[in-house]
Parts: sequence; C-alpha cells; structure tokens
Amino acid sequence: MGGGLAGPLLACLLARRGHEVNVFERRPDPRVKGYEGGRSINLALAARGLAVLHEAGLGEAMLKQAVEMRGRMVHPREGQINFQPYGRNEREVIWSVHRGRLNMLLLDAAEAAGARIHFNQRLGAVDFSSKRAELINDHDRTARSIDFDQLIGADGAGSAVRVAMQRVIDLHQGVEVLGHGYKELEIPPDADGGFRIARDALHIWPRGGYMLIALPNTEGTFTATLFLRKGGELPNFEALSDTHSAQAFFEAEFADALALMPGLAKDWTDHPTSGLATLRLQRWHLDGRAVLLGDAAHAMVPFHGQGMNCAFEDCAALDRLMFEHADSRDAFAAFEAERKPNAEAIQAMALENFIEMRDSVDNPDWRRQRALELLLADRHAGHFVPRYSMVSFTRTPYAVAFERGVWQRQLLADATRGLDDVSQVDFAQLDARIKAELPPLTEQWMTPLP
Repeated sequence: MGGGLAGPLLACLLARRGHEVNVFERRPDPRVKGYEGGRSINLALAARGLAVLHEAGLGEAMLKQAVEMRGRMVHPREGQINFQPYGRNEREVIWSVHRGRLNMLLLDAAEAAGARIHFNQRLGAVDFSSKRAELINDHDRTARSIDFDQLIGADGAGSAVRVAMQRVIDLHQGVEVLGHGYKELEIPPDADGGFRIARDALHIWPRGGYMLIALPNTEGTFTATLFLRKGGELPNFEALSDTHSAQAFFEAEFADALALMPGLAKDWTDHPTSGLATLRLQRWHLDGRAVLLGDAAHAMVPFHGQGMNCAFEDCAALDRLMFEHADSRDAFAAFEAERKPNAEAIQAMALENFIEMRDSVDNPDWRRQRALELLLADRHAGHFVPRYSMVSFTRTPYAVAFERGVWQRQLLADATRGLDDVSQVDFAQLDARIKAELPPLTEQWMTPLP
C-alpha cells in the first residue's frame, strides 16, 4: 500500500527478484493527473538514499533532475551572510530533488520491472485471518476485495495499514508532536529565469526559536519553508492570521528574503500551515502477514533531511531480507531488528538538528566547534568523521553515527571550552584520545558512490 516514494521503489526491487507485486495508491496517477501538492515539493537526497537508487538503476536519471547543494548559506539577523560547507571536498554534497518528478520516475521503474500499479485505491477493512483487504475507489464510489500473501505498508505517516494492524495487535504507538508548524512559500526565478540567490546552497535564516529555509529547484525557483511555533510564545502562526500581519513579520525578521518573494501574500493564503511530529512504534510487523516501513513505521521531523533516505534504506533492507529468508515471518522480524534502532537514531538526530539549524549555526561557540571538527576530520581520516558527514555522505548506520556523534560532540565541547580560537587547542591530547578511544569506521560504509 502506497504509491509515493518508498512503495514504488520497493516494488521495483521486489519485482526484479520475481515477486508478484501490486501497488495500491489512494490518489490519481500523477503522470496523468499531474502532481498534487500538500507536502514538501522538494527533498534532500543524501548519499545513502542515492546509493539505493543506484542499486535500482535510477541514480543517474535522478541526478539529472537534481540541484547540488554544497552547504548552508546562513542569513543572520545582523552581520554578513556566510557560507558553511557541508563537507570537506566537492564530493560531499547533498541534492535537492523534486518530490513529484522523483515519484513519477519511481512509478515508471516499478512498472518496467513488472509491478502492477493501481490508482484511486484506498485501503478499507483488512481481514488478516483470511488475508483479504477491501479497496475503495473514492472517485467512482466502488469497492472490491483482494487477497494478499504479504501486506506491506508504505503509505506514509497516516498509514491505513498501520491502523488495520493496530486493531489486531498492539504496536505500542507513540506520537511526539512538535510545537512548531510549517508553511511553504516560493522564491521565483529572476527576469531571465535564473536563480535569485546562490543555487548551490540550502539557505537558512536562523532566528532562535524559529527559522526560514529555502531549497533550490531546477527551474530556478526556491521552495522556502517557514518553521514557527503554532501558538503560545510569540511569534507564532496564530498571531499571523492574515497577509498583513505576515507581511509585517517578514519585514521585521526576514527582510532580505521578503524582497525575493513578490507572491508572499498569495502563498500565505493558498498554502496551509502543517504540523510536525515524530512517530514511534514498538512493533513494525504482524508475524509474516504485514510489515510497515518508511514514514508508516517511523515518521520524523524533516530537519536532517533524512526521511526519504531512511525510507529508501528500508526498501533495500526489506528486499535483501526477503531474499535471504524463505519465511516472511523471519524476514519481517529481521527487518524490524535491523532497521528499528537506526530509525530511532535518525529520529533523535532530526530533532537535535532543528535546534542546530535555528540556533547554533549563528552561534560563535558552535562555529568554533565546527572548525575544530573539520580539522580533526583531516587529521584522523576514517576515524574522526563529523556526525553530519556520517549521516549525509556515507552509509554508516544511523545508530552508529548517533553513538559516535555523542562521543565526538563532547570531545569538541571540552576541547574548545574557554578558548577564543581553535589555534589554542591542545591537539596532542586530542590526537591521543582519538587514537585510543575511537576505532575506524567500517570501510564498506565509507566507499564513495560511482
């Protein structure tokens, strides 16, 4: 269930192994109807997600539609705009990709691999005892039943498969709602169709408890997203109830961004304010009959740009484990055991990165630690790897990146405490600690992409 991103990718992988795969999607075919908005139209593709696309034979096709982002362009309230590279060389980048175009690429690939895709099909009641599911077409108001061997929920944070599973087994679901919401806006191209601001960066306007970000699109636009408290302490979305208050807020807080947004008033009215939450489950599968992956199992806040990448890794893992285990019960159990600790780790890191993006990137202490982090990465290649680099530029398991990141962050804080410049750091002591306490990362995780 689910024809968004993870569903068609998994269908492509499984169909290539000879499985009979049917994909059911509640929305119309975007290749005919056109892509429907409602969610972020562009996403950050990292090395681990791209690696899975390469395995599916789709990496090069996707990169032709992507915009490379080499780092963060920070727009402080006061002071000079500054560029902060993500990595240490030209290979350490992430890519801005259009959700709709990627969705259509994956749908085409799934069909080419032999999967059958059915649109306007919403999941209704599920009888797991008889392995029968009801499908409802809200377009022509018809319903039908299908038989299944395994039901795979790739149908997003509001997963109907998860709801059906919860009726027969306690998944121990917990939802942590973030007090912030978001609204999407647009920076259009200039008069010549070019980018109004640097195209090779993710732009951030950090303002403490809130922020504005902007990601580039191939057509010269930027998708800008305002993250702001929903209510309570000002400023918040409740207080910005009309276009006049929104205009005044942007004039005061994001004046340089406002100058790039002639359509702010229309976007503010047309685009809804959406919520953010983290979904945690204790169980992802119902013996060998059903399993959840992607946002259906572990929805996360978007501040590390890893939701899609994590879901793609889920697809690769489930495909491999279904090949390795003849019994789907064993495959689903192994999948949960392998991926759940990694999902929980990136969920935690995504929440932490929200604080870093809105507060720390403009903080002198953080920037000093970041400078030391890059120096240590050069001095101890393969041993001391920045956590962001492990997550975005390698295939290091999220749980490993999280654990090592905790140790490294404490080291950086201790080493720079009370110092004005990284030149004052005692490198001899740091070098000794790193060599003694931090083993090298597994080489296969660090292998560069084609």
